[in-house]
Formats: sequence, C-alpha cells, structure tokens
Amino acid sequence: MIRTRRLPRLPLRPERRKELLHAGMRGAIAAMSMSGMRTFTVHMGLLGETPPETIVGEHGPQALRSLSEDSREVVVELLHWTYGAGGGAVFGSLPDAVRQRPWAGPVYGMVLWFGFQTVLARLLDLPQEGGRSVRERIALVLDHALYGAILSELRRRPQQ
Repeated sequence: MIRTRRLPRLPLRPERRKELLHAGMRGAIAAMSMSGMRTFTVHMGLLGETPPETIVGEHGPQALRSLSEDSREVVVELLHWTYGAGGGAVFGSLPDAVRQRPWAGPVYGMVLWFGFQTVLARLLDLPQEGGRSVRERIALVLDHALYGAILSELRRRPQQ
C-alpha cells in the first residue's frame, strides 16, 4: 500500500478557506472570460499577440516552445487560467471592506495589468509590451477590468 502525505491545511477557519477557494474559482472563470475577450479582440485586429503568448514564446521552457502551435496554445491557456485562479485567491484574501466595494474588482484587475506592465514585463524584458499601441493597451486594460468585475461578481455579497 502506498502512503501519501497530506498537504498542510491553511491555518484558516473553514469558512475562510471555503471563501478563498471560491475566490480562486472565480479567478479561473474570470481568466477564461478574459480568454474569450482576447479571442474577440485578436480576431477584430485590436490586439496582436497576448502577454501569456509573449511570455511563453520568449521565456518558456524549450519543451513548451517546441510543442505544436495548437498544443502550446492549450498549455498557455491552462497556465493563464491557473494564474487567474491565484489572482482570484489573492483578491479573496483582501479585507471585506475593500473587496465588497463595487469598484474593487475592476480596479484590482487594472492594477494587475499595470503591475505586469511596470514590473514583470520589464523584468522579463518583453519588448512587445513596451511597444504596444494605444488600441492594444486599451484592449488589455478592458479585459483586466472584465477579469476584476467577474472576481467581484459585480455585486456586494449579502450582509449576514
């Protein structure tokens, strides 16, 4: 019989753990919605290569870069959804007084984009990010606002 080790539990009350898992799920769903919006903006000619594609294409492991285009797209999507779930869990860990504001989610999404632009894109030396047109930047800001709006569920939670 194979013994498996149990993962450590977060030192949180069960209801708080449940809320963070729910927030992570919302983050994954929000990232999926962003993917849909990006598909639309790319096909409309408003956006070229997306940031996840750029990161994988320029900094991904060779094994990932050597995949067929279709397989690489699938992996990039899964990575993006996982990253979105993590961002959702971080949003879920914010204090209720912040998180329950109607504007909190969209602002959080736009702050994530701004942080990517000002920190991560520079650390990874992603030349495309600095050279994006105003149209592309607007498309990216809007899809991050969508991400945040879905995180916040566009409403306040009922008061208990």
